[in-house]
Amino acid sequence: MSDGGLNLDDFGDLIERPSVRIRRRAEERRLRTGLPAKALGRLDDLGAWLAAAQGQVPVTPVERPRAVLFAGDHGVAGIGVSGRPAGTASALVRAVLDGSAPAAVLARHAGVPLRVVDLSLDCDPADLPAEVTRHRVRRGSGRLDIEDTLTSEEAEQAFRTGMAIADEEADAGTDLLVLGDLSVGGTTAAGVLIAAMCGTDASVVTGRGGVRIDDLTWMRKCAAIRDGLRRARPVLGDQLQLLAAVGGADLTAMTGFLLQCAVRRTPVILDGVVSAACALVAQRIAFRAPDWWLAGQASGEPGQAKALDRMAMEPLLDHGVTVGEASGALLALPLVTAAAALAAELPELPEPAAGEAATEAGDGAGDELADRSEAVAEAT
Repeated sequence: MSDGGLNLDDFGDLIERPSVRIRRRAEERRLRTGLPAKALGRLDDLGAWLAAAQGQVPVTPVERPRAVLFAGDHGVAGIGVSGRPAGTASALVRAVLDGSAPAAVLARHAGVPLRVVDLSLDCDPADLPAEVTRHRVRRGSGRLDIEDTLTSEEAEQAFRTGMAIADEEADAGTDLLVLGDLSVGGTTAAGVLIAAMCGTDASVVTGRGGVRIDDLTWMRKCAAIRDGLRRARPVLGDQLQLLAAVGGADLTAMTGFLLQCAVRRTPVILDGVVSAACALVAQRIAFRAPDWWLAGQASGEPGQAKALDRMAMEPLLDHGVTVGEASGALLALPLVTAAAALAAELPELPEPAAGEAATEAGDGAGDELADRSEAVAEAT
């Protein structure tokens, strides 16, 4: 708990798992469509997951998805750990805003609104629209290898900002969120968080980044993650302090965003290693929270693979997309919306009248058993 009164333990009480009982009903409805079991592959699992998340059968088609990109510069980029120059994340933001970035193209063609939230860009706020910069916590984050990336007060502000963004989207009727980042140095911060959470060495989680780096840059990045780990390990028991020490404002906000999305029962598709790192920290805060998220794609980053394995999450796609910016998650979005459409619109075959009565009786007994199972799961 921070001095400002943000009690992370509350998330453990506020977040419930998607309903096991509703999921079972969705699976039974799918069987009554007459299609062979597993004929739709993973789409069947996604449809049942969405039913449980929505709390209803049949599922409502996904009608109001939205992509949210958290932006920030990381001080550690100044020591040459990234394929991009330090302090240039604002250029990534401008490319998204003018429609030329991969994420912008994908979102436009999918008909998905795209929102950018500046938490710690290293530029004059006047250079970007006010709607982008109004949530900025600071200009750039500190160097995680030698200093805290945020003060305790800034960490709480960033975390609460992420929560507020999640609330705004839920209140606006958004029914599926796509999460991504626009950062320079963000994968280094993600590597520190994942290594700290998984208890592993820097070399195990150090990847080549969205812009593929050479061997010398990789070694500098590995050393920075090693040094960041030395600073992260003493504060592992306090996740907000951990994020302040090595996460930066953007990753801290993304963690708050993910947790509040779970509180508001709003499903989220994760993108690459940065969102996976935030999800891993959020899981440590509230173990039920990952049940509300999907891994959109495998980015090829070893840290992402480590984090997803720890959360028992299997990516929907593996196409070698490394560009970041939620591009991989946006590519996975049509798969999720297709699953929702099939689960919502495939008709059930009519049953004989006598059979219907027997089915209703069986459903009642099965619901009671599912309720008991769900209660046992919650208790454990």
